[in-house]
Amino acid sequence: MWEFSVGLYMINVWPDSLLLAATYGVVESASTALLGPLVGQWVDKYSYVQVLRVWLLSQNLSFVVAGGAVIAILTYIHSMPSNYAMFISLLVLINVSGAVAMLSTLAGTILIEREWVVVISEGESPGVLTKMNSTIRRIDLTCKLFAPVVSGFIISFVSLTASAVFLALWNVVSVCLQYWLLWSVYNGIPGLREANDRRMSRSSIREADESSSTHHEQEILILSDTNNSPQQPESRTMIQKFLDLPYITAWKVYIKQDVVLPGLALALLFFTVLSFGTLMTATLEWQGIPAYVIGIARGISATIGIAATFMYPVLESRISSLRTGIWSIWSQWTCLLLCVASTFVKDGLMSAYMLMTGVASSRLGLWMFDLSVIQQMQDHVAESDRCVVGGVQNSLQSVLDLMTYIMGILISNPQDFWKLTMLSFVLVTLAAILYSVHIYRVRKHLLHLDKLLVLVKWYVRSSYDLFHVIYKPFFFFCDI
Repeated sequence: MWEFSVGLYMINVWPDSLLLAATYGVVESASTALLGPLVGQWVDKYSYVQVLRVWLLSQNLSFVVAGGAVIAILTYIHSMPSNYAMFISLLVLINVSGAVAMLSTLAGTILIEREWVVVISEGESPGVLTKMNSTIRRIDLTCKLFAPVVSGFIISFVSLTASAVFLALWNVVSVCLQYWLLWSVYNGIPGLREANDRRMSRSSIREADESSSTHHEQEILILSDTNNSPQQPESRTMIQKFLDLPYITAWKVYIKQDVVLPGLALALLFFTVLSFGTLMTATLEWQGIPAYVIGIARGISATIGIAATFMYPVLESRISSLRTGIWSIWSQWTCLLLCVASTFVKDGLMSAYMLMTGVASSRLGLWMFDLSVIQQMQDHVAESDRCVVGGVQNSLQSVLDLMTYIMGILISNPQDFWKLTMLSFVLVTLAAILYSVHIYRVRKHLLHLDKLLVLVKWYVRSSYDLFHVIYKPFFFFCDI
């Protein structure tokens, strides 16, 4: 709900500019980009219960604070020009609270999607993991279906302030329900407790190794000082310390994985304005599209995404997650051609509706590709690296998302949104090419040409037979 509403709040505070909306996106994405790997390591270090409590408390408290700041700005918006310091302070509070909420959400995402799902499906058939991934994504998209519609109707038929009040109250109520549901899952599945015990023992061993290596380094330094050795070992030690920093270590673990190219391709899809995110929502509002219409369009987009969660298990069971990925990313690319076409349409409303249609239809391929890459990471990343890789992947995605908002600041005039549209399409094309390279590297081919030729021959033969069935009576009467 906050993700949808914040763009509308910002465009109403400063009409005719995407600057505030883009700035919020920069702060939110930059925080995840910089701290994402550390969040992944933090989730891997502490127990499931500790992560669960910190995640839910910090996430919901941050949204309550952000909602309160929005209420203050919207209530006293006419007096803000005379109290500039208060206005800036409230904007900073909104941005910081949003960033903290995003980092908390990232911790929860890593815990549930990268860890719990894999642990629960251990010992089961491969199809169980696929179905669980699809179900979790379906729940996520169902929330994205209803939340914007509810928020859009409140904004359109009540007020912006009322929507901010509702947002704050909803997070106060929902935190208790979330904790109860997730705690019930943890207590109801013995495998989660066993996995938690393995994590804690692994963490203890790692801490013991780190303390022993630190003690060994200190002994070497003492010996080098007593022997008056040159400074070269000390410089090597400094480089080694830099390479051993948690942030650098996390990236080294990620780069070693076999799924780097699919991860990079998925991350490139975040460098886009072709989603119902902050920038596109603010632009549609500027073009005169009512908030409830944007909310309905976003709901339709989420509905198509939900359809993808039903289609993915079917395709994956027949052609594998690897091949499902290539079909899904190129189908997304095809749907986005309508968004490119919208940039050449002079009618503003027609262009806006073409843009929304292209984005909504592309969600089918996008979410199937997302599920495909996530499952490949779950299958091919070791248990000890799972949370770290998940944190780096989200950090990489946030770096690309950050670039989107930086471009939104540089191109802040809504009239120039077409430039952002074209840039986004180019990057989706690059993502599709990268994944195709990965497919070729793994399978040594992209398509089964022999099967494709059989399919073409079948199509030609069928068309020929159909032509004779339809037109044979016509030729018979002509001969008469």
